[in-house]
Amino acid sequence: MKSWVWVLLTAGAAQAGDLPPPVSDAMFRPAAQDAAKLGQLLFWDPILSGNRNISCGTCHHPKFGTADGLPLGIGEGGIGLGPDRRPDPNNPPEERIPRNAPALFNLGAREFSVLFHDGRVEADSARASGLRTPMDDDMVVGFDGVLSAQTMFPVLSQDEMAGHYSENDVARAVRQGMITGPGGAWHLLSQRVADIPEYRLRFQAVYPEIAAGRPIAFTDISNAIASFIEFEWRSDTSPFDTVLRGEHSLADDAALGMDLFHGAAQCATCHSGPFQTDHGFHAMGVPQFGPGKAASFEDHQRDEGRMEVTGVAQDAYRFRTPSLRNVALTAPYGHTGAFARLSDFLKHHTDFTVNPDDIIANVQMMPGIGTGDDMRPLADIAHVDAIRAAVTTPPIALTDADLTALEAFLHSLTDPVAQAGRLGIPETVPSGLPIDH
Repeated sequence: MKSWVWVLLTAGAAQAGDLPPPVSDAMFRPAAQDAAKLGQLLFWDPILSGNRNISCGTCHHPKFGTADGLPLGIGEGGIGLGPDRRPDPNNPPEERIPRNAPALFNLGAREFSVLFHDGRVEADSARASGLRTPMDDDMVVGFDGVLSAQTMFPVLSQDEMAGHYSENDVARAVRQGMITGPGGAWHLLSQRVADIPEYRLRFQAVYPEIAAGRPIAFTDISNAIASFIEFEWRSDTSPFDTVLRGEHSLADDAALGMDLFHGAAQCATCHSGPFQTDHGFHAMGVPQFGPGKAASFEDHQRDEGRMEVTGVAQDAYRFRTPSLRNVALTAPYGHTGAFARLSDFLKHHTDFTVNPDDIIANVQMMPGIGTGDDMRPLADIAHVDAIRAAVTTPPIALTDADLTALEAFLHSLTDPVAQAGRLGIPETVPSGLPIDH
């Protein structure tokens, strides 16, 4: 595979009418750089985890395309970073994270109104909070939007950031169902931040209400982190963006791949628009393994995706269409991270009947956790058949050359500015805790 610079040649390309419009400032919320700089510190500060040992950046690191490089991540009870992360032998996790860590590019764009693989956080103007979340009407007011609200989940998850209830006050509050209000998990985390003089001063400088005496709330912390993500990982300076702006054309395989993507391969049917997503939910037959998404009273390793949010049977095994911006950086792929290589991902997407045992052999390399059998769902033939039966898109007949061309086009979506980030990783954070560099 040639570098991204190679595709900036003036050769053939798809017709302009086949392509989405170029990305513009109007597609994004206005950037608040003062809040972004505060959010940068909070994003990288482990103080927001129950045991003060994990930050947002642990599982969303620029080294791994703002994800973690693992099929299914290890949060609390893990040591190391990225693909090298493994269970801590002195305090092993109870369970690995059940879904692949999503990338964070362009989440500040206005059209991103639903987040997570199953869409469990969604903008909803009919609710007082402006959001539909699993907290329903208990959802507090004050989150700026879905990107801010999504931060509520990792800090409350025992396996992601909160830790075991025997280990810290935040996890105990979660276990008792105390999330909002005095003594709730969010209040405890907010108090930790407010107890640090540098954070107090920074919040007062960014938010006038706090300068006037209002206490720092968890919504303030979330809003600042969202501002950072919006500013840091806006992605619209890839080679493909120069095509959309009429400045360059792609060449050779990348040009052919762009034509296929927006034409015969039908990729743009779902991966539509300037960010390559329709924000919808589709069943793609991605192999299921790992702990799955079972309720506390259930004993299975299934993950029924969108149906777990809507309760609608037709939504079984459907997952949100991810944006493909910087997709070459975000391996492995699929909601379980089943595909280690972009080429495997493409083969499966164009023909989901490919033997999953051939595709996910790399997953056997996942570090073991406890006594769980991560591969057990693959031996459940009825479950495997149900996942495949949910797929409604027919296979697309593509040659190896076509697949190579599609992969070349997807590499043209890599944005070196977004890949590096704009503010970067701080040298230190106000808590003084170590940072995952």
